[in-house]
Amino acid sequence: MIQIGVVGVLVVFFVAIQRMIYARYWNKDLRANVSFATNAIFEGESGFLQEVVENRKSLPLSVVKVKFQTDKHLIFENIQGSRTTDQYYRNDMFQLGSKEKLTRTIRFVGGRRGYYTIDSMDLVSMDLFMTRQYVDILPVHTYLYIYPRFFDSKEFHLSLQQLNGEVLTRRHLLEDPFEHRGIREYQPGDELKAVNWKATAKTGKLKVNQKNYTSLQSIRIFVNLEDTGILKKEACVEASLQICAGLCRFFLQQGMRVACYVNGVDVITGHPVALEASSARGQLGAVLHALARVDTDKPVLNFQACFGKRLLQEADGTITCFVAPNHYQDFLDTVENYHNMGKDYIWFYPVDEKQDPQLPEFVEKNVRFLHLKGKEK
Repeated sequence: MIQIGVVGVLVVFFVAIQRMIYARYWNKDLRANVSFATNAIFEGESGFLQEVVENRKSLPLSVVKVKFQTDKHLIFENIQGSRTTDQYYRNDMFQLGSKEKLTRTIRFVGGRRGYYTIDSMDLVSMDLFMTRQYVDILPVHTYLYIYPRFFDSKEFHLSLQQLNGEVLTRRHLLEDPFEHRGIREYQPGDELKAVNWKATAKTGKLKVNQKNYTSLQSIRIFVNLEDTGILKKEACVEASLQICAGLCRFFLQQGMRVACYVNGVDVITGHPVALEASSARGQLGAVLHALARVDTDKPVLNFQACFGKRLLQEADGTITCFVAPNHYQDFLDTVENYHNMGKDYIWFYPVDEKQDPQLPEFVEKNVRFLHLKGKEK
């Protein structure tokens, strides 16, 4: 009996000692981080989240739980131990020996355009006998852009071809034949005299000279996301941003300067999107970043107040595109004033209804309805 009592005392003493040791040292030299493998993907694409946990001390950790939350629109494959409500709550478990480092990669799908962050994570551990739980909160600085898909439909491609024909005609009138600004690949519609035969022979592909313009052709895209109806047209609003992305990509590939204006609120700056005209290599990336950060859950700013003056500041050789999924009166008034000034424009109007909306006669010939049901997957 005495021996059993001694053993019992020793066990109690050992449990108490190890509990004191773990309480003091469990998170010493314990490193953990959560990060996205890449900072940008497109809607529907796969991404990867990496969890790294490292125990740099000799004291082993039988259990380490990594907990964090992110947006529910990041759709994870392995959801064991996790739950989704208004947010996605992740709970992963590790077992770390002394001086051991573990890395876990989790695959997810970007379900919706947006800007997503993980700002903190919880580390939870226990002593050897799991009699006490210890918690530490670590700051995390990782973010992910989910870009809008480039809108893709037969109607959209046809509209782009028609618009491009007008652009080519107007560019021909503005082109300066005495000044070159680079070489690019041949595209349908390029003249044979523009072919750079030396560059063609060197690369094995048709190359043409890019010329400067007396008034460089540019495209302005104004996106009005206003939606004050009882039933929100979320699909049409998102399609508007996809159309904007598609327009920007198309005309930047033509070597043209592109400007982009959206009256949705930037989730970081709180301001509307206003990207001035540029044909630089990074312009498309800047556009996609800005469109990803538009927060459609916040009230849209008044279009006329945001861009009314800018709309009238049109230089020669500029083509204006509107993208809007609704035709509220104040926006129609803005378009009508622009129309009455004799300005050229085209309005891309995404619809998911069975019948096209009825529009005033003055604007009908300038509108291109893009039907979401006919959109290619």
